[in-house]
Amino acid sequence: MQLRYSPFDFDVHADPYAHYARLRTEAPVYRNDTDDFYALSRHADVLAALRDSERFSSVNGIRMEPAFWGPQAERFFSFVAMDPPKHTRLRGLVMRAFTAHRVQALEPRLREIARGLLEPLLAKGSFDLMADFAGPFPTEVISELVGVPEGDREMLRKLGMEIMYTEEESTDLRPEAMQAIGALVGYYTELTIAKAKSPQEDLLSGLLGAADGEDRLSPEEIVGVLILLVGAGIETSMLTFGNAWHAAWLHPEQRKQALDGRIDEWIAEAMRWDPSTQTQLRTTTEAVELHGVTIPSGARMLLLTGSANRDPEVFEDPDTFSLDRDTGASLTFGSGRHHCLGSNLALLELRIALQEIAAKVADYDIDPAGAKRIHSSNNRGFASLPTTVTLR
Repeated sequence: MQLRYSPFDFDVHADPYAHYARLRTEAPVYRNDTDDFYALSRHADVLAALRDSERFSSVNGIRMEPAFWGPQAERFFSFVAMDPPKHTRLRGLVMRAFTAHRVQALEPRLREIARGLLEPLLAKGSFDLMADFAGPFPTEVISELVGVPEGDREMLRKLGMEIMYTEEESTDLRPEAMQAIGALVGYYTELTIAKAKSPQEDLLSGLLGAADGEDRLSPEEIVGVLILLVGAGIETSMLTFGNAWHAAWLHPEQRKQALDGRIDEWIAEAMRWDPSTQTQLRTTTEAVELHGVTIPSGARMLLLTGSANRDPEVFEDPDTFSLDRDTGASLTFGSGRHHCLGSNLALLELRIALQEIAAKVADYDIDPAGAKRIHSSNNRGFASLPTTVTLR
């Protein structure tokens, strides 16, 4: 069979890992002329590119859709779509507000939110994990962190879903997605104005107050960070939760250990084995020679982190899901200067949610006929996971 890989193909969405295995072996530097990109699939190459922000630039963004890719990318991805010195300045100011203390202080409230969502679901015994818990929980968490009023949270989640996913095989954003982005910008602009007049103990107020001497974030920069949080804070946590749930369901022996208390190992191995974010996009700033291929300056370079996490050169028997594995080399949170700023919050959310479930649930089953995948060029996960639980 001819080797063909595109992040837009639905057969890739169904199972990217078979494609990745061939890419690592047959074409470690793969060229797709139709979609106009090169792809790196081996762990060593992906890691080196993530750490080399001088030759592999982020200024055009991290997604290939024309609406997202280009100099306007920072409107959608904030400092994630920047290089130094802009990246250094903006990330530094955001870190002043997004402190470890602010994240850790959320834990009691996060448990409260998780229990409140889970109680009626566990009482019913059957529910859709994605629609009823995995989606609402991180939406509530990020909204709580930012300071979004409770009455607006469901609207924000729906707008985020409208932007992220498509039902059709397409290489660009639908008009409805562009409208949703406009609505989010409008909403967060108004919320930022309101918080400036009446600051509170939340992240948005913290962003408004973050300063390095006289340097402060502009309102437009703050709105950009909040838009980033819809994808990076809500969507990836939602999908990671579903992928971890699905992975353990596929492996009954590992599932039993996970539910019996090995929560941290469950999270770490699920994030390696089936990460919600599969790719990172970069742009070459000069010609790069790799594996006998010359990649020209200005080329779109797709870094397949999902493939790197299954590289047998780094992970023994990489297609096996095992809670005993050392996942230290996993690239789920990236590496280098763009290492995920919210990784501590993401791990805290996942740990709390799975601890609360495992405390009450002895086992569970998924109805595969009702399971439905999302379609996204860079993310992987489920829109629906019908679940039945057996309580302890």
